[in-house]
Amino acid sequence: MSFAGDVKTELCRGNVSRKCCAQAECYGILLYCNTFSPTEVRIITESDALAQRLPLLFKKAFKLTFDRLPDGEGKHIFSITDSKKLGVIQQAFGGDPGALALHINFGVLEESCCRAAFLRGAFLAGGSVTDPLKGYHLELSTSHLSVSREMLALMRDMNLEPKDAKRKGNAVIYFKQSDRIEDFLTTIGAPLSAMEVMNAKLEKNLRGSVNRRVNCDAANMDKVVEAAMAQVEAIRKLEESGRLAALPDKLKETASLRLSHPEDTLAQLAKLCDPPITKSALNHRLRKLVELSREE
Repeated sequence: MSFAGDVKTELCRGNVSRKCCAQAECYGILLYCNTFSPTEVRIITESDALAQRLPLLFKKAFKLTFDRLPDGEGKHIFSITDSKKLGVIQQAFGGDPGALALHINFGVLEESCCRAAFLRGAFLAGGSVTDPLKGYHLELSTSHLSVSREMLALMRDMNLEPKDAKRKGNAVIYFKQSDRIEDFLTTIGAPLSAMEVMNAKLEKNLRGSVNRRVNCDAANMDKVVEAAMAQVEAIRKLEESGRLAALPDKLKETASLRLSHPEDTLAQLAKLCDPPITKSALNHRLRKLVELSREE
């Protein structure tokens, strides 16, 4: 199952004890489902969990049953075409059968619990979310532009701060920041999924930190190797010109150690000196050898 499927399954586990919240969740589903008109309600979903929840939800909210239930093959399709049932639903939300566009009736969403239930329903019907291990993107999509515009205002009033866009005739509200997605999922009743987003972010940050450290260590090692090669080349040059033998004993000792241990670090070479010296002192001697090799 996809991460989005897991989120919807988690959302559907919650019980709806209050009629007002059941109605609010149904309201979100209806405004973001396939068809919500004076002549038909049609809800199509691939979520098995939502398919099990819908009949219970509509029974709790409106004391209604669906006229059509899934036949067990392919996508789950629910519909209501009975005019009396549709009238009950329209009456619950104060809908105007003659209106040209759907709108959100904020009067039925005054309680914070009902607002959360409304967002949950909207996500169940028209929402999707990317696997956080692959990226951060959660969205709600609907063909009802007025609904999306009003949903944007509602969510901003709830301090969720989404962004909006138009895509192929649909209005989309979306989040691309992990912390915003965590807040939204927690608000609508999916704290475990929100925790998965948080864990994925921590894992990515840790992996990125390790990669940066490895890259940094590799770059430093490259610099050490390049410096050692330059030192060996300088010492060879001094040796071939006969100038190495005339240098002070400390420089000759340093030159001999570098030739014998070309892969050792400065700290390792410093310990091999007799007596041992500091890394800084050894580095000063090696720089002196390189400078002398450049003199004619």
